[in-house]
Amino acid sequence: MPTTSLSTQFKMDALNGKVNIAGTSPKTYKMLLIKVGASGTYNNTLTNVGTPGSSAPSTTNVGTDEASGAGYTTGGATLAGGAVTLYSSTGTATFSSPVTWSAASISAICAVVYESTSGDVVGVFDFGGTISSTAGTFTVTLPTPGATTSLVQI
Repeated sequence: MPTTSLSTQFKMDALNGKVNIAGTSPKTYKMLLIKVGASGTYNNTLTNVGTPGSSAPSTTNVGTDEASGAGYTTGGATLAGGAVTLYSSTGTATFSSPVTWSAASISAICAVVYESTSGDVVGVFDFGGTISSTAGTFTVTLPTPGATTSLVQI
């Protein structure tokens, strides 16, 4: 079972000045999907996506737990529209919504957001069950920005 949480790697990257979601020359972030029946552990201990689609799952590789199927590309989709906002004492980050895969036949239990060059994981986001599409659009609607609702809250 996945657990929605920020990765410990993301927290360290933020403290070390490696996170750039919406600043000058922002980094590219992606969202990949984890299949139903995944064998890995998907929570704050996942630090890197490794080589999606290959090898055994671990805390540094989603490996063969990545979803696959028509309309889905290994490594997931690039997230657009990164924005950061301060709500009182809570710093937040979000991206444009929704994230979609067209003409897709896939099933997934959660999403992993990561920085595309390093593979460092931002977080794991549990869908609360299985989401599926059959030759249709697979859609992940991101939460509304807010102190308690944004995708990333620090």
